[in-house]
Amino acid sequence: MPPPPPPPEFAKLAAQPEMERSVRELWAESRELLGLHSPDAVPRADLPPTPLAFLRDHVSPGRPLLVSAAATRHWPAASLWPTESYLSDALRSTDVSVHLTPDGRADALAAHPRRPGARCFASAHVRRVDFPAAVRLIRDSDPEAGLVAYAQQQDDCLRGEYAAVAGDVDAHVPWASEALGCLPEAVNLWIGNSCSVTSFHKDHYDNIYVVLSGEKHFLLLPPTEHHRLHVREYPVAGYAPVKEGEEVPKLKLEMEEPERVVPWSSVDPYPASPEEMAAEASSCPLYFKGPMPIRCTVRAGEMLYLPSMWFHHVSQSPGPNGLTIAVNYWYDMQFDIKYAYFNFLRSLEIKDSPLENNVDAFEGELEEKDD
Repeated sequence: MPPPPPPPEFAKLAAQPEMERSVRELWAESRELLGLHSPDAVPRADLPPTPLAFLRDHVSPGRPLLVSAAATRHWPAASLWPTESYLSDALRSTDVSVHLTPDGRADALAAHPRRPGARCFASAHVRRVDFPAAVRLIRDSDPEAGLVAYAQQQDDCLRGEYAAVAGDVDAHVPWASEALGCLPEAVNLWIGNSCSVTSFHKDHYDNIYVVLSGEKHFLLLPPTEHHRLHVREYPVAGYAPVKEGEEVPKLKLEMEEPERVVPWSSVDPYPASPEEMAAEASSCPLYFKGPMPIRCTVRAGEMLYLPSMWFHHVSQSPGPNGLTIAVNYWYDMQFDIKYAYFNFLRSLEIKDSPLENNVDAFEGELEEKDD
């Protein structure tokens, strides 16, 4: 008499190594198909592509593209915005939104204020101030003093609260608009300095990101590497002033009531110490023991095309004016069969089992950043 079949739980456990192996093969094959053979392999173009070439070579396969400063040379913003005074003069009487955190990490994970050892998803405190005051707050940002300011409103703010200077850049990116078959849904202005960092996330937009002062440093992972971000659910919190009315407020973290949770990446790609690196590698092994993320620095005048659903972490360096200034164009993504494939991939459970150890390479990356 044949033995009874194994229980479903056993079959699920037995299938885990094979599924993990298949997903790791997907990581390698997708990078190979995209031509991303090394961590610094984002394609570069000296001139903007034609709409057809952009659609064929980048939009359809979901491949990033870095376009040289020739694409923005005709923009008045390219020469005016990096100066010390132009934006402050043009926006002197304009109230804008500035996002305040104690450490420069808005929409990121922070220590839970009530549960030792736990983390929560923390949003910035948003304050309306006149633009010159916003610039002062940004320039004076200091994590050691517990206050970092970043202008990052993300609600089509260039055509809203910054409308007085919106004409200094193109209203849209013509070759991208033609290839994507639409105009941008939002155009945003970003002003910060090296204190502000954006944690790993993805957007449901095709993104054209243009730096006008300083540099933006991107770490990129394609959508096929979703599992490497260790997305988990975290309760939501927000920063608030300890005392209302202070021009330079001290901030506290308050949990939302009633409790609400959001899914967010658990990965901090730049731990502050070897001990924190070891803890991160233990908590997020698929990131730290997988292939290196793709790196891309966008310099003043350059454009980065970032396809929808690509995961990205962003840090920045200021220009001579002490500020990092950028504009981005969000084009609504096409919810096509690729979106269905991504949702299927996301539904697969991959346990945090050991992979080929690549922590030494990540530690080298950390040391290089510190230099």
